[in-house]
Amino acid sequence: MSTKKHSPKAGETRRKFLKTTGTVAAAAAAFKVPVYAGNKAPSANVKGANEKIVIGFIGVGGRGFGAHVRQMRQHAEGNNIAQAAMCDVSKHRANAAKDFVAKNSKDKVEAYTDYRKVIERKDIDAVVCATVDHWHTRICIEAMETGKDIYVEKPMTRYLGEAFKFYDAVKRTKRKVQVGSQITSCGNFAKAAELIAQGKLGPLVLAQGSYMRNNPKGEWNYRLQPWATKGDIQWTTEKGKIGWLREDMKQRDFNADHYFRWRKYLPYCAGLLGDLVPHRLFPLMRALGKPEFPSRVACFGSRHVTPDRDVSDNTQVMAEFPSGGTLMVTSSSIHGAGFNELIRGHHGTIALSSTGDTLEYKPEKHLAEDFDPETFTNLKPSGNTTPQHHKNWLDCIRNGDEPVAGIDLAIRVQAVISLAEIADRRGTMAHFDPKTRKITDGSGREIKAYDYAEEARLDHGPYGPIREIGS
Repeated sequence: MSTKKHSPKAGETRRKFLKTTGTVAAAAAAFKVPVYAGNKAPSANVKGANEKIVIGFIGVGGRGFGAHVRQMRQHAEGNNIAQAAMCDVSKHRANAAKDFVAKNSKDKVEAYTDYRKVIERKDIDAVVCATVDHWHTRICIEAMETGKDIYVEKPMTRYLGEAFKFYDAVKRTKRKVQVGSQITSCGNFAKAAELIAQGKLGPLVLAQGSYMRNNPKGEWNYRLQPWATKGDIQWTTEKGKIGWLREDMKQRDFNADHYFRWRKYLPYCAGLLGDLVPHRLFPLMRALGKPEFPSRVACFGSRHVTPDRDVSDNTQVMAEFPSGGTLMVTSSSIHGAGFNELIRGHHGTIALSSTGDTLEYKPEKHLAEDFDPETFTNLKPSGNTTPQHHKNWLDCIRNGDEPVAGIDLAIRVQAVISLAEIADRRGTMAHFDPKTRKITDGSGREIKAYDYAEEARLDHGPYGPIREIGS
């Protein structure tokens, strides 16, 4: 066999050379699953293609019911699923979800207020977890330990330490996990991943995205419903009962504002970093190919317009990765105009539409003879991609593939989210070593990560300081 390397002839462009050698075609043919999962063998725990998947739902509030119970009901026949259990610390919500399924199907469905009743059921194959962020890890790990696959709302976890417990549990149990950042399923991000795998961008330079809102009533100021009382909601975790608050959190009397508007308060979530920023991190990091842990993260959060909360109302995140690329995401709850999703590489730029159906590729000017500009339209899925995100998870349970927002991507996205919160609140840049899982500042001094004990100790309370600089 000849070892002579092919090279372009005089006057032949690199574009023609690539087409002649078949490099692009080979790369495109190889892209059949998410790039980061391409070297993974199918799981041994694969359900038959014709087997019905029985699902339990834990957390059936606004998102849990509207996006998951309702939309999965609409596609239940096509996805071959049954909805068997509805669970919420609110009896009102659990029973309402049960009544909806019973009215619109022949499924035998039960209502619970304790998630353990759901995961101990051997007839349930998979769980959709859409609780408040601080319950994600415990519920999902316990469910996986009983053999159940998991769809969990974003962010995957509240803190970085428990994210690695989650990750380790997935690897140990070999369950299929999909994190509910449904934009990750948009067709234009899949096409971007394909183009990047083909080498169209070259080395990554900068990816950017934004998620901006400006609600005149204030973001997350949901209506306080009259049925939400201490009599309806199990608020504290005590005497063998599971409540809205975990036992290791700062204990407070029942508070309807905290119950409905929990995204405003640090003990329960990271605000914009946990709610909106993941919707840009997941698809962009998927598109980049094999995801990396960030080597360092900076974050600038402020709260000058809406003082009725602990969390920032304006946030910018900058993450650098070991391969040299940088990712920038900005989010706001006080201004609605963002900027376009762009992925810049040494060889060109990819622009992505917010609707998920369009992508435009432009090479750098000096490479115009090497790469053709390309525009792709009508890419699918687009728009409301929650049903497709559900289907991708269910298909992977059956065929053993990795979901598009699976655990290997999710743990790296969570690292960016958690390190951004640490960087902002600690007032420093957070450096990360994934081998040791340690966080340090620029001088190499270890930085303490946040956890439930730390949050309870700070007890900043509603509208307290966003950052604890120097703590």
